[in-house]
Amino acid sequence: MAKLDTAFRQALETAQQEAISYLEGLDDGSVATTTDLQTLRRRLRKPLGDQGLSPEQVVAELVRDVEGGILGSAGGRFFAWVIGGSLPSALAADWLASAWDQNAGLYACAPAAGVVEEIVGDWLKELFGLPAHASFALVTGCQMAHATCLAAARHAVLQKHGWDVQEKGLFGAPRIRLLTSDQQHSSLNRSVRLLGFGLENLIGLPQQEPDQFPVARLEQELKKSPSSPTIVAIQAGDVNSGAFDPLETIIPLARQYGAWVHVDGAFGLWAAASPRYRHFLKGVEQADSWATDGHKWLNVPYDCGYAFVADTQSHQASMSHRASYLVHNADARDEMDWNPEFSRRARGFPSYAALRQLGRDGVRDLVERCCRHAHSLVTRIGGLPGAEVVSVPVINQGLVRFLDPRSGATQQDHDRHTDEVIAAIVRTGEAFFGGTTWHGRRAMRISVSNWQTSDADVERVVGAVAAVLKAQVPVGSP
Repeated sequence: MAKLDTAFRQALETAQQEAISYLEGLDDGSVATTTDLQTLRRRLRKPLGDQGLSPEQVVAELVRDVEGGILGSAGGRFFAWVIGGSLPSALAADWLASAWDQNAGLYACAPAAGVVEEIVGDWLKELFGLPAHASFALVTGCQMAHATCLAAARHAVLQKHGWDVQEKGLFGAPRIRLLTSDQQHSSLNRSVRLLGFGLENLIGLPQQEPDQFPVARLEQELKKSPSSPTIVAIQAGDVNSGAFDPLETIIPLARQYGAWVHVDGAFGLWAAASPRYRHFLKGVEQADSWATDGHKWLNVPYDCGYAFVADTQSHQASMSHRASYLVHNADARDEMDWNPEFSRRARGFPSYAALRQLGRDGVRDLVERCCRHAHSLVTRIGGLPGAEVVSVPVINQGLVRFLDPRSGATQQDHDRHTDEVIAAIVRTGEAFFGGTTWHGRRAMRISVSNWQTSDADVERVVGAVAAVLKAQVPVGSP
């Protein structure tokens, strides 16, 4: 058997070479995958033998067998979902986090990881303009950031009604209502289910106009039962249009009725880093909790999300745990006191590295550059023959639609044609977009959050879409 250091070196050098080769080929390769499910299963589903293999062979065969099954979401021509790439420093720090193999649940287990996470939380609060005293957690993504924040909210609103949810649970507890727009992101729904609130208590207030939060309807609901435990969830950045709910109006209104206000800022919270866009977040600091992602606009590797809570006592009470075998340092911050994970990855290292690489000016430039590219892609693609703009980006999200060229085509025909054109674009490998339904109409969603997206990428993608539209043949024509 090879010496331990030799085994590590050979496996890691193989992985490094393959990783660099992949990253260097992103610009020339297909953004879409080029193999199918059956092929991937056939290659990868090998018998588990009695004898093991060398680490180097395992890595080399893994790279070979997944070929064509890796989506090019790390590159600059991926626009389907809000997925960032990885900054060089963040990727390198993530590799080191794996090599160091720290359990970042307690300061005692991972002192450096604990201090780095502490600093990241402070830096992010400064960037977002959040209260300096707010507590925070680095979690796996925005869904778990929602869950963390809403667990703190659950504790706080029930405590006001004399109910200790940590001891008694939810059986027999006062009913909590959650008020939000009917355009809330599905990650909020999943968090609500996970925490036992029940979807029937999540009241999605219908928007009368696109991107217009129903403030009057919210006030009516609050007035119906002003003494009920209530959480109001609002969006900073709609996933389709990038629109912001009117935070400066909603937050004081909700607080007037004693409601907890939670902000879903999965990507939109990063607009605070830009003088050009931070006005959308005016009043955000008055909320009670905030959730956002790092693996979106900060461009750190998966998995990384951030939760912030103004009521630190409720946050800690909803998460903290003590056991006789654990070691706690009175002067240090134990991460497990603030997040739902016990054993956890040291995800603070990539965030720390990314923020240091970018600095304040770099984060601002990244946000503004992505917004500029999104606006260009939406307006230029939407201006092509056979296309129309559905929603001009507020920040980095926008929508276009493709019209069925047949005479007398219906809205259903346009919906179907839109999906057909999206599929045709993806098949070219030049770009990757996804579809969505927005206020009853199918559209192609354009999301730009990768640091590598360039002016040249925009030109290339617009040209590819133009070629697809030109090649489209009306259904039923000879």
